[in-house]
Amino acid sequence: MTAYGPAAGLRMDRRTVLALGGALSLAALAGCSPPVNPIATATPGPAPTGIGPRKILKATGLDTPWSMVRAKDGRILVSERDTARILSLSPDGNLMPLVHLPQVVAGGEAGLLGLEIIAASGEAEWLYAYLGTETDNRVVRMQLQGSGVGPVEDILLGIPRANIHNGGRIKQGPDGLLYIGTGDATDREAAQDPSRLNGKILRINPDGSIPEANPFAGSPVYSYGHRNVQGLGWDSSGRLWASELGPEKNDEVNLIEPGKNYGWPFVTGVARDARFVDPIHVWPSTADASPSALAIAGDIAYVACLRGERLWELPLPAGEPTAGGTLPGARELLSGQEGRLRDALLVGDELWVATNEGADSRIIALELPVA
Repeated sequence: MTAYGPAAGLRMDRRTVLALGGALSLAALAGCSPPVNPIATATPGPAPTGIGPRKILKATGLDTPWSMVRAKDGRILVSERDTARILSLSPDGNLMPLVHLPQVVAGGEAGLLGLEIIAASGEAEWLYAYLGTETDNRVVRMQLQGSGVGPVEDILLGIPRANIHNGGRIKQGPDGLLYIGTGDATDREAAQDPSRLNGKILRINPDGSIPEANPFAGSPVYSYGHRNVQGLGWDSSGRLWASELGPEKNDEVNLIEPGKNYGWPFVTGVARDARFVDPIHVWPSTADASPSALAIAGDIAYVACLRGERLWELPLPAGEPTAGGTLPGARELLSGQEGRLRDALLVGDELWVATNEGADSRIIALELPVA
C-alpha cells in the first residue's frame, strides 16, 4: 500500500490498515450502520416502454446509486453514494444490504462511488471501492465472503477530494490492472501536473503497487489533463475510452493513450493544438449529455448521462479515429424517460442502467441490441 501526492501524511503500514479495516467491516456487519430507508425489491418484469427500447425493471428503492458490478455468482453489487451502503441484488430480484462503510464521508459529489470486482488466484473475489473520507478520496478493497465481506484494506490513498469533480469510476482493464478516473477536485492547474493525482486516469496493480510499464516511473498516473473522468471502457481491440464532463460545454469521449495530455484546463473540445489530444466525440452543450458511466458492447459505447437525462449510443470508429465533432451514427435513447442516469453495466445480453434520482432511484435493463 502506498500513499501519493498531497495526502502523504495519510501513510499507514499494512498491519494498521488491516486492523482498522477489520474493525470497520465487523462493525458494519454487526448492525452498527445508521438507520437507512427500507429496501424495496422488484421481481424482474416488463416496465412501460414509452418510446425507445424495451425496458425491464430490476430494482426500486435505491438511494442515489453510483456504481454496479457483477459477481461471479450472478449477484449485482450496487454502491449508494450518500448512505455508504453496498447492496446486493440477487438473480431472483432480492435486494439486500451487503456492507456499510462508516469511513465514508459524503458531501456534494463525494461519497461511496465506483465499484469493481477482481478475481484473484483460486476462488477469491476482491471487491474494490472508490470512496471519499474526511480528508481524501481513496481506493479500498475487501474480499467477498458469502453474504458479507472481509476486512477493508486501503489500496491507494491521497486522491484530493472536493465538493465537486471527484471522478470515481474504477475498472479492471484487459491487462488485469485497475484503472481509476479522478476529477480535478476544483484545482484546475493540478490536472496538468503529473505529480498530482487529481485530473487523471490512474493505473495500479490490484495490490496497489505501481506497474513497471506505467508512463511515469514510480507513479500511478496513466494520462493527465482531465477535468472529471466518470466513464471507462475498452472496445473489442482493447482500446481504452473515457467519458469526461466539460465546463457547461464540450463534454467529451476520449481515446486514452498512456502518458498523453488531454488539455484541461487550457482547452476543452477540439483545440487542434499539438500539445494535447483532442476528443473523438464532443457534445457542445452539457444539456445534451453531462456524461457519467461508459459501457461498451463490442464496438458500441453506451454513455449514461446526468443533466442530459438520456443514454447515448455511440458506434466507435475502427483504426485511427478522426478527432472532434459527432461520431457518425450517434443516437439518443431513453431521452427524458428515466431522469438522470448514473451507471451502465453489461449483464449478458442486457444493458443495466441505474438512475440517479435520490431515494426514488431504480435499476432498469435494456435488451441488446436495442432497436
